[in-house]
Amino acid sequence: NEKWARWGVLFKEQSIEAIRCYFGEKVALYFAWLGWYTYLLLFAALAGLVTFMAGTTVFSSSRVSKEICDANTTIMCPLCDQNCSFWVLSDTCTYAKVTHMIDNEATVAFAMFMALWATVFLELWKRKRATVVTKWKLHEWDEDEEELALQLINNLQHKPRWYQHSYFRSTVILILALLLIMVLIGIAHMLVIYRAVATALFMQSEVNLLSKHADTMAVMTGAVLHYITIIIMTKPSLLIKPRTLSQQENSFAVKIFIFQFFTNFSSLIYIAFFLGRINGHPGHYVRIAGRWRLEECHPSGCITDLFIQMAIIMLLKQTISNIMEYLIPLISHQLRKKRKRPKKRSMMLGEEEEAEDPCKRKWLNNYELNDVYIFSLFDEYLEMVIQYSFTTIFVAAFPLAPLLALINNIIEIHMDAIKMTRLHRRMVPRKAKDIGIWLQILEAIGTLAVIGNGLVIAITSDFIPVQVYKYMYSPCTRENHTSMDCSTGYINNSLSVFRIQDFEPHTRGPGLAPTELCCRYRDYRDANDYTYTVQFWHIFAARLAFLIVFEHVALCVKLIAAWYIPDVPQRVKNDILKEKYENLSILPREGLCPCFPSKLCLKRKD
Repeated sequence: NEKWARWGVLFKEQSIEAIRCYFGEKVALYFAWLGWYTYLLLFAALAGLVTFMAGTTVFSSSRVSKEICDANTTIMCPLCDQNCSFWVLSDTCTYAKVTHMIDNEATVAFAMFMALWATVFLELWKRKRATVVTKWKLHEWDEDEEELALQLINNLQHKPRWYQHSYFRSTVILILALLLIMVLIGIAHMLVIYRAVATALFMQSEVNLLSKHADTMAVMTGAVLHYITIIIMTKPSLLIKPRTLSQQENSFAVKIFIFQFFTNFSSLIYIAFFLGRINGHPGHYVRIAGRWRLEECHPSGCITDLFIQMAIIMLLKQTISNIMEYLIPLISHQLRKKRKRPKKRSMMLGEEEEAEDPCKRKWLNNYELNDVYIFSLFDEYLEMVIQYSFTTIFVAAFPLAPLLALINNIIEIHMDAIKMTRLHRRMVPRKAKDIGIWLQILEAIGTLAVIGNGLVIAITSDFIPVQVYKYMYSPCTRENHTSMDCSTGYINNSLSVFRIQDFEPHTRGPGLAPTELCCRYRDYRDANDYTYTVQFWHIFAARLAFLIVFEHVALCVKLIAAWYIPDVPQRVKNDILKEKYENLSILPREGLCPCFPSKLCLKRKD
C-alpha cells in the first residue's frame, strides 16, 4: 500500500517479491508479465512514434498527395444515388495528405519490426518467467497434482474425475459456436448497413459540414457504434464462470477469447479487407435492399478509415473502460462502508470499542472491502490480451497503437494495485509457475499479427499499386528521368473513366456542366466495357506475391528469433542442475544395495 499501490510510484519498478508474499504466485506472475510487457512496449512505442513522425515529413511533400490537391479539373462520380452531385478530386486534399502520412515505405518496415518484436517479447518473457519461477522453487511444481492432493485432504473418499469425451456434446458445442459466429457476422453486417445508410443521410444533410465530410462522419460514428456493441457483447460472455479446475479454466479462456476477438475485430476486418472492394462500379453498384449503395474508398485509399476506426476504439476502450473499472469498485466500496457502519444510537459505543482495540478497526475495514471472486484475474488477463491484439494485428495501419498501449499499461498496473489493496478483499493466494493458456494465445496472436499486417499492406494500403506503377507504367520506365519522381501521374493512372450516359436514370447526379461527358472513379477498368484492365491483374499478382514473401520472411524471422533465444537462461539451467545434483548423494562403499550388491545406491536428501 505504501510502496506499490500509489500514484507517486508510477514510474518505479514493481516489487514482485512483495506482491508474491502477500497475494501469492498467481497474482505476482500476472504483474510480472504485465510489467515486462509494458517495459518492452517502450521499444515498440518508440518505433511507432518514429514511423509516424517519418510520415509527417511527407504530409505535404508526397507527390501523390500533390497530384490530388492539384486535380481541380478532375470530375469524380457521385458518392451516393440521390441528391449527390459530382465533385472535384481536389476536395479530398487534406484526407489524401493524412492517408499518405500513414501509408508509406516506413509502414512496411514497421510492420516487419512488430512481427519480430512480438516474438522477442514472448521469448524474453519465457526467460524472465523461468528465472522468477526457479527463484521461487516452483519449476517442478505440478498444479494438477496439488489440486488432486487438496481434494484428497478435504475428502479421503474423493475419486479423480476421469477424462471423458462425448461426440454428441462436441457436436452441440460446435453448432452453438457456429450460431454464435453467425450472430457476430450479422452484427458486422449491421455495422456495414449503418455506414452505408449514414453516408447517404449525411450526404443529404442541409448542414454543410456533415454533407462535405459524410464519409468521415460515417466512419467515426460507426466506430463509436462498434465500441458500444463491444461493450454489450462482452458482458454476457463473462456471466458464466467455469469451475476452478485448471483444464476447464484453460478451455474457458480459449472460448471467451475467440468470442471477444470476433466481437472486437469484426468491423476492423471489414474496413481493412472488404471496404471499397465489393461495392461494384458506376452503372452497376451493389446495393443493400436494392436501395443504399455500399460505401467506397477515397481515391487516396482506405487505410485512413482503418486508422480512424482503430484510434477511436482504442481511445474509448482504454479511457472509458479504465474509468469504469476504477469507479465501480470505488462506489461499491463506499456503499458497503455506509451499509456496514453501526447505527447512530450505537455509534459512540462502537467508537469506544475501536479505540480500545485497534485490531477491530482493521477487521472492520477489511470487512467493508468488496468481495473478490476467483476469476477476477481472468478478466485482467483477457483485457490485456485483447489490447495486445490491437497493438500487433493491425499495427501497420495505426503505428501509434503501441504508444497508447504503453500509456494505458502504466496507469493499469497501479490502478489494479490500488483496487487489489484498497478496494477489494485479498485474493486467496494460489501457486502458479506460468501464465497458463494465455501464453499459447499470445503466440497465436503473434502469428495472426504477421498475417494481418501482411494483408493490410498488400490489400488495404496503396503501397503495392504505387510500386507497380513506378516500375511498369510510370514515365521512368520509358525514359531515363533522373530528376523526376517516378510516382508522377499515378493518380490519373489509378482512376478509371465512366460515361455519364451509362448511369441508371434514377441515379444520375445533378450539378454537372453540359460539356462534361465522363466522370472518374477509383478502379482499373476499361473505359469501353468496364472490364478489368491488364494493370489490375498485374497489381493483383504483385499483391499476392508481396503477401507470400512478407509472411514467409516474417515467419522465418520469428522462427529464427525463437530458436536463437533460449526459453530458459543458461544460469537458470545450471542452478536447476546443481540443485538436482545436491539432492542426490552416493552412499559409502559399505552401503551397497541389498538387492544388487554390485551396484551403489542413490538416495535423495528429502
